[in-house]
Amino acid sequence: MRAIFIRHGESTGNAGVPCHDLATIELTERGHEQARAVAASWTQAPALIVTSPYTRTRQTAAPTIARFPDAPVEMWPIEEFTYLQPARWNGTRSAERMPHLERYWSAADPDYCDGEGAESFGTLLRRCEAALARLAGLPAGSLAYVFGHGQFIQAARAIVADAHLDDRAKMLGFWRKGEPPAISNAQRVGFHWENGRWVCAPAMAA
Repeated sequence: MRAIFIRHGESTGNAGVPCHDLATIELTERGHEQARAVAASWTQAPALIVTSPYTRTRQTAAPTIARFPDAPVEMWPIEEFTYLQPARWNGTRSAERMPHLERYWSAADPDYCDGEGAESFGTLLRRCEAALARLAGLPAGSLAYVFGHGQFIQAARAIVADAHLDDRAKMLGFWRKGEPPAISNAQRVGFHWENGRWVCAPAMAA
């Protein structure tokens, strides 16, 4: 089977607007345009459409869902990786969080959890593994469109491409200060389930 993961379109958070609830961040107008472009680009109807519970992914998926009204839609726990405690950092800008981000990633402790509402890097990997296992259980030859988040998709790709690395090694190579996000808004990342294992498909443009 094939699974194509799609990162949500540009959100208000991506545009620099301070956020107070990570789950309810919405798309910008550019994000909605990206979502419509993704929907128009598909060449095959999916057997399943999956979204995270977060608003920006459901908004991104909406045009695709409208285009394929017969495809079943499911909401899975594939929400974005929250590694700083929300109660302390919601409403702040990225520049304010940067020193804490640097400490978190340089420590590279996959078992560390920053507090209530956050999760460890290891927990993120386990969530990704669970989602990939569910997808692998779909009928052979099926196609799933999975609307998710940048770091979740990046983690799924690390699980597949860097299966030989342990959690700490995956974490050390995960964060790239000062560089563009590993998965851009509306970018698609494909995976194929072949011979009992996942393989990464060729890169797809946003």
